[in-house]
Amino acid sequence: MDHDQPPVELPVPVTSREQDAVRILLLIDGACDPPSQVDLADPGLAGAVGVVRAQVKLQKLDFWLRNPDYLADELLTDYESSGELQLLTRAEEILNSEEPEVRCYPMLRHHFGAYEPLEDALAVLRSAGLVIRRRRGTVQRVRQHDYFLMPSGRAVAAEITSTYPVFQYYVDRVKLVLALAGESGGSELKARQYLQREYAEAEMGSRIGSVSGRARARLARLRALEADDSAAVEA
Repeated sequence: MDHDQPPVELPVPVTSREQDAVRILLLIDGACDPPSQVDLADPGLAGAVGVVRAQVKLQKLDFWLRNPDYLADELLTDYESSGELQLLTRAEEILNSEEPEVRCYPMLRHHFGAYEPLEDALAVLRSAGLVIRRRRGTVQRVRQHDYFLMPSGRAVAAEITSTYPVFQYYVDRVKLVLALAGESGGSELKARQYLQREYAEAEMGSRIGSVSGRARARLARLRALEADDSAAVEA
């Protein structure tokens, strides 16, 4: 064996445009708030059933969907603070499977944290009339993107949920991600994700590295402590 050969770099797994479109539609459907009366006064938004305000929120929620290892590690963090055993169990289901490897689609480290272009996926949703995007700001500087879910978008999301078992993974994970995020806005989610060393220290423009090894070791420690506590109670 030639030890002077450089290590082989495996290709970064990528998602298809259609896969991204389904994931983002389910995420918008789950995360959206009711539109305001001001929103609905816009003739182009008549009938809108929900809105996700700010691309940063959508990107941060999508980060946990695309990175099950980070999602599981955050569940462990919430378990440590709440003691809710279900959180430990859900993290264990993820980390004891191949999900952190086969379902991981790393995102780029950008100026504002994890980022991946959503234009192709949104183009699919917008061309079908499922989602409408509105920009806020000026011609020179867009301050915010808002994503409005239309009735047809909600209907398609419901059809995906009930009819296509192949997408059940994303249906389940969207629910878990939204439960983890709670009422947090995009800036709060970004601050929480920056607490992860691998996330914060990733070089600008590079892919954010995995925490699966560290999360699995953490899970083992917490499970051992939980077993010790249970044994002490039984004694």
